[in-house]
Amino acid sequence: MEAEKSRERTGPTLRSSKSSDKQHNGEENMVDTAEAEQLIRQGLGRRGMRRPDPSPGRSAASGSPHDSRAGAGDVLSEGIQGYGRLTQSPGLQRLKLFLNMTVSPILLIAFVPNLVIFIWFSVVHCDGSYWTMLTKLFSQRSIITGIADMWRLVNTPSTPVISILTAYGIYALVMMRLLPGKMVKGPVTPKGNVPVYKDNGFVYYLLTLSLFWGLTYILRPYGYSPSIIYDRFDEVLFALNAFSLVFCLFLYLKGLFAPSSTDSGSSGNIIFDYYWGTELYPRILGFDVKLFTNCRFGMMGWALLVCVHAVKSYELHGFVDSMFVSVALQLIYITKFFWWEAGYMSTIDIMVDRAGFYICWGCLVYIPGLYTSPTFYMVSQPVVLGLPLAGLFLITGALAIWVNYEADMQKQMVRGSNGNCLVWGRQPELIHARYCLENGQEKESLLLASGWWGMARHFHYVPEITLAMCWSLPALFYNILPYSYVIFLVILLVHRTFRDDEKCARKYGSFWQQYCKKVPHKMVPYLF
Repeated sequence: MEAEKSRERTGPTLRSSKSSDKQHNGEENMVDTAEAEQLIRQGLGRRGMRRPDPSPGRSAASGSPHDSRAGAGDVLSEGIQGYGRLTQSPGLQRLKLFLNMTVSPILLIAFVPNLVIFIWFSVVHCDGSYWTMLTKLFSQRSIITGIADMWRLVNTPSTPVISILTAYGIYALVMMRLLPGKMVKGPVTPKGNVPVYKDNGFVYYLLTLSLFWGLTYILRPYGYSPSIIYDRFDEVLFALNAFSLVFCLFLYLKGLFAPSSTDSGSSGNIIFDYYWGTELYPRILGFDVKLFTNCRFGMMGWALLVCVHAVKSYELHGFVDSMFVSVALQLIYITKFFWWEAGYMSTIDIMVDRAGFYICWGCLVYIPGLYTSPTFYMVSQPVVLGLPLAGLFLITGALAIWVNYEADMQKQMVRGSNGNCLVWGRQPELIHARYCLENGQEKESLLLASGWWGMARHFHYVPEITLAMCWSLPALFYNILPYSYVIFLVILLVHRTFRDDEKCARKYGSFWQQYCKKVPHKMVPYLF
């Protein structure tokens, strides 16, 4: 948890992700490229870019005669220290960079667009069973043939679907500009830029949901229903996939030739630049791209789609308590998100992740296709829970939302008061962590080590996972598909704990070590 305050100083130019002074080691200068960011994300630092020491006497001076003459076999025979030298060899580092920055992006870009189609196919053609899907597609057929046969069942987008998606996109952009809201500032970037946003997300959320339900009620007598989105969801996913791939190409080119700020650059690897992005905060005609893709389309689309599923379920089955519980919990969570939207603009999604395939495709396609899968499944697989079970899921989920909200509020309160507040009735335990930007400006963050943030460094992920379980459990355990999002979320957030810790360790150095001593657990107290 960080609360920012700054003061100017004269001194060496540093990146915010480095905690050591570059006067100590000239090799530690960071290049502002996507490649350097990826090195940080992979925990490599500059190690993979370090040149061999030309000095023949260095190893002898250090008292390690094996350093200058040992081959691979000798290195392996030296145990842990030899293994460390082997893994830091230039050849192995180049291989690791090639895998991380070329092979992995190619595989992800080629494969993940199929994931949302797998979910659709399983629900529509396999009664919600992944096992049946695998049997139908890949029994006695190759993977490529099975995937090709699945895509043959996906209809190309029809005029109504294209019209609905286009109209919503235009509406979202217009409301971003017209709806009132105070101007808020995001965190200072490594280049010293300060992004500015209009905080009108909550108003937009309430207006959009009101229009949805109002138009649903008004147009129903005339035979129009938003359930057309459910009926033609394959067309929706096809359209979003196609648009996102082209849009990410546009963002890649824009970052190279017309960047919106100095927080941009190329790694020199076209594939990685397309995957990771070439700009941190791209803007098009004054519209913030991440605000649109992540919030106005991704998160708002999530809310609208679960409402569509509720309408379709009611049309088919009448009131179903399991659908009500799942939709209610998801809408409460999304309501909390938009209430806190300005805070989201200071999270790792915005501060670190560039606007490329990784983040933009995820928000435009993966959120609509995966995050809504529990209610998409329950439309065709209704479950009657009964009042006791429905109440248990609803209350537990609501409690998880409250804990998550309370943790965020503690962070906001400490940041807003500069630590002059009470957390759980006591003065907060704080660590004043200093770091520097590239322009030499010194910053100070307050690391909160009490309240929810004293239980674990990333404890707020626990109620998020609990909540996701609570809106998936109403489907019970007939199939694993409605738990797809929970499984993904656990993997994502566990990985993020390591990613966040690496980033903060490089940013704060010894201050982060102090913080980890005070709060030794990553996410689950006494377990992890």
